[in-house]
Amino acid sequence: MNAQLAWTRRIAAAVTLVRLGSLLLGVGCSPVGLRVNTTPSIPVGLYRVSRAPVAKGAYVMFCPPQTRTFALARRRGYVGAGPCPGGYGYLMKKVSAAKADVVSFAADGVRVNGALLAFSAPLRVDQGGRALPRYRAPQRGLKSSEVLLMSDVSRTSFDARYFGPLSVAQIETVIVPVWTWS
Repeated sequence: MNAQLAWTRRIAAAVTLVRLGSLLLGVGCSPVGLRVNTTPSIPVGLYRVSRAPVAKGAYVMFCPPQTRTFALARRRGYVGAGPCPGGYGYLMKKVSAAKADVVSFAADGVRVNGALLAFSAPLRVDQGGRALPRYRAPQRGLKSSEVLLMSDVSRTSFDARYFGPLSVAQIETVIVPVWTWS
């Protein structure tokens, strides 16, 4: 029993060190234009800020708008605290659709120009068993000022299937992978 307790404590200490290291890395990287992503919404890793234009296929960092859906997400912990208006933290997603693309939201997932996106089927409940909001639009063309922000690596990401298209004005920067490991 003592060996098991010691092992559990070592694991807890290691997890704490990894989290602290990630935090310190993130703080140290920010002034030089580097960002660390530790969430499964995009590949976990190190990204650099870019002046590239917001375009389909790009990874972006954005401030959530102050809506009921994002207020719910903040209360439930899907979105952390941070420097964005309303006290929200930045989110990172992939631009899966942009101006002139036609998007549709259905029970089996999100389609862009008729093609079903991977990992896009909306979940009915979160990991805590709570009902998730769902954006509903059978089909609509995106305006030139709108983007569809999705995860291309996680079926549990809080993304456009729950909050819908967003204004390009919400995007803070394009981020480019430097080193990813997921």
